Amino acid sequence: MASESKERVELLQGTLDLIVLRALHTMGPQHAYGLAARLEQIAQPSLTLNQGTLYPALVRLEQKGWIKGTWQRTESNREAKYYTITKAGVRGLEKQTERWRRLAGLVDKLLLNEG
Repeated sequence: MASESKERVELLQGTLDLIVLRALHTMGPQHAYGLAARLEQIAQPSLTLNQGTLYPALVRLEQKGWIKGTWQRTESNREAKYYTITKAGVRGLEKQTERWRRLAGLVDKLLLNEG
């Protein structure tokens, strides 16, 4: 039996917020389950999101005014809260993306200059 190691990505604090904002910006309104499923599909096999991970991020972003949730019916006729990025969220996404790129560049430089 082949031992296949599936490494999971551990998200840095704030990284999930950036990923959620970007997803809502590109995909449009999503409910939490659909959002989690889509992100897991894109990041296969390294990202697993559960309700305990995703919901706090959605609440945090909604409290900041970066996303807005409204109750609607899903394709399967269930009530679900659909989240949409706001204008403030788009501005936040731009700032956070720039911050992330600076951080990633710094880490990359440090890793390349070892020894």
